[in-house]
Amino acid sequence: MPEYPDVTVYLEALERHVVGHPIEKIRVKGISVLKTYDPPISLLEGMAPTGTRRLGKRLILTFDDDLFLVIHLMVAGRLYWRDAGAKGNKNLLAAFEFEHGQLQLTEAASKKRASIWLLRGEEQLLEDHDRGGLEPLEIDLATFAERLTAQNRTLKRALTMPTIFSGIGNAYSDEILLHAKLTPVKRTGQLSDEEIERLYHSVQSTLVDFADRIRAEVGDGFPKKVTAFRPDMGVHGKFNEPCPVCDSPVQRIVYASNEVNYCATCQNNGKRLADRSLSRLLKDDWPRTIEELDGDD
Repeated sequence: MPEYPDVTVYLEALERHVVGHPIEKIRVKGISVLKTYDPPISLLEGMAPTGTRRLGKRLILTFDDDLFLVIHLMVAGRLYWRDAGAKGNKNLLAAFEFEHGQLQLTEAASKKRASIWLLRGEEQLLEDHDRGGLEPLEIDLATFAERLTAQNRTLKRALTMPTIFSGIGNAYSDEILLHAKLTPVKRTGQLSDEEIERLYHSVQSTLVDFADRIRAEVGDGFPKKVTAFRPDMGVHGKFNEPCPVCDSPVQRIVYASNEVNYCATCQNNGKRLADRSLSRLLKDDWPRTIEELDGDD
């Protein structure tokens, strides 16, 4: 699921490609992708996006008349910029046609979860889509610490809950915890002041660093390969590969349909976390699906 770094670079590309350009035609191909009917999506034809916003992992195009087009990519949804008139492949859910090109929403998954909403008014937008999480790059250490420890959660869960922090999911939480040298199953109530400060700086530096990396790859173009399994990640998706810090093999926790990757040497004093014993520990604090883990189902 695209998270803060990916969504940020998507929005910057949308600023370059579609803001200020009138939409000539909208094609909705996916039966379930459009979640609203009033106002009708056709109302946007002839209108030009005036700007972009982000709410968590949701991308938003703003329009005159207090209209907001909300796009949630979920796990497999992706945006592409194509030539004007391009028809799209079998994964096409919706297309927004402009004179100079076309924005396509696709989803390469059998179960379609990506969604589009057209809403009128700031109040409706926030009521429907603001999960309440704080923006981790916009808060100070004291605010971060207060929100982090308000509930006694595992660190993995606390970082990915959209009601706590905004825009962090499964992939980047793994990278943040490696950077902070903290085990994903440690409870927030067990953290020392020094560990909280270390985690705070790791959240900030990891999100900024990966956004900069993706931005450099995209340049003035449009993102072509947004993935949760980047080759330059340290532990996420790297089970049994060497940790970039200490060369120890990356370990994983498998629970329900999810897995979490970590370095036992860097994050848990060299001790591997056992799946069986963790089941009892995590059953009330560990989501069973990737959508639940990312908090935006």
